[in-house]
Amino acid sequence: MGRHPAVQIDLGTGDGRAVLAAAAAVPERLVIGVDAHAAGMSGASRKAVRGKLTNTLFVVAAAERLPRELDGVADIVTVYFPWGSLLRGVITADPVIVAGLARVMKPGAALSILVSVTEHDRGSGLPPIDEHALHGLAEPCAAQGLTITGVTPATAADIAATGSSWGKRLGAGSQRSAWRITAYRSDGPGDPEPATEHRAVPA
Repeated sequence: MGRHPAVQIDLGTGDGRAVLAAAAAVPERLVIGVDAHAAGMSGASRKAVRGKLTNTLFVVAAAERLPRELDGVADIVTVYFPWGSLLRGVITADPVIVAGLARVMKPGAALSILVSVTEHDRGSGLPPIDEHALHGLAEPCAAQGLTITGVTPATAADIAATGSSWGKRLGAGSQRSAWRITAYRSDGPGDPEPATEHRAVPA
């Protein structure tokens, strides 16, 4: 990690294609994909080796038990279309999930989350989400040191830019509504603004 001026963690990376896209787009940034299922990331890992994307790393870990080696390393954390326990943790601001996100972020680091839950997703056990519900995450996130800066509808262009194959498969932003949540980790209680150098880093 010391060889790279910035680090991005893609949590719940799935097949890891978003990691490959981010690593290719910004070669000087180390992009770490984290997912509980090793098999899903194996193809992306092999492609990274073949493509000589030396600025990639894949870590097998659950969002509820992120390795301590990742503490405070990330300038950017992305969570693109999570599912299962990670989706529930994000949407309900579960303290374990939110604390884990905050723990891997540097002070001032940026967080970008893309989510989509509609009435067709009954298997998720979650109700359809809207802007009002997502704004309700502000207080529990602040308790863990994360300040939400925006809740906006995600466009098809937003989804395409992530390189997320799951987002594309869902038809998020075109065939179904999707939302983007942006936040940063505060330097301490009451910190009003993220550090300039981290705020300028694109997600």
